[in-house]
Amino acid sequence: MDWKETLTRRRALVIAPFAFAGLYTLANRRGEQPVNAEEVTIVPFDDRGHPQQAARLRRIVRAEAEWKRILTPQQFYVTRRESTDEPYTGAMYKSHQRGIFRCVCCSNAVFSSEAKFDSGTGWPSFFEPIAKENIGTRRDTSMMMDRTEVHCALCLAHLGHVFDDGPAPTGLRYCINESSLGFFPLAV
Repeated sequence: MDWKETLTRRRALVIAPFAFAGLYTLANRRGEQPVNAEEVTIVPFDDRGHPQQAARLRRIVRAEAEWKRILTPQQFYVTRRESTDEPYTGAMYKSHQRGIFRCVCCSNAVFSSEAKFDSGTGWPSFFEPIAKENIGTRRDTSMMMDRTEVHCALCLAHLGHVFDDGPAPTGLRYCINESSLGFFPLAV
């Protein structure tokens, strides 16, 4: 056995566990979408940014083909496949226009420009959601990291992640993918 063959076997032994772990994670994450439309409570917001009375709504559940029909490929990839936008590629991270950020999949209000700040990361960042009822979180151990994923409470669209290195008053940084958001300027 020569040194090239040993090196190839050694490389395969080192790489194989990581490859299997990645495939296992991808296979299991696709099956996490619920099949039933359970009820959730959200706080609707009008076009002026005013909260309305909390409402109990059926969770929005669609077939993959329908999501692909109503979303752009990038929006689908980020929101339904839990991917991430490239940093500094959008315009929202540097925008300071007043308005509401809504889930691109279902129009649920998720963040307000009032809570937006420049994190220097290249993604739109917020120190709190527009209403705690409108988002959900779960532990995300993909990519060999332990993070907290943020999703829309109404349709379970992946929005981004939340970290504990944000500004006052919460100390949180909701690092959100631009592809998961629609921006709506406040009506006058």
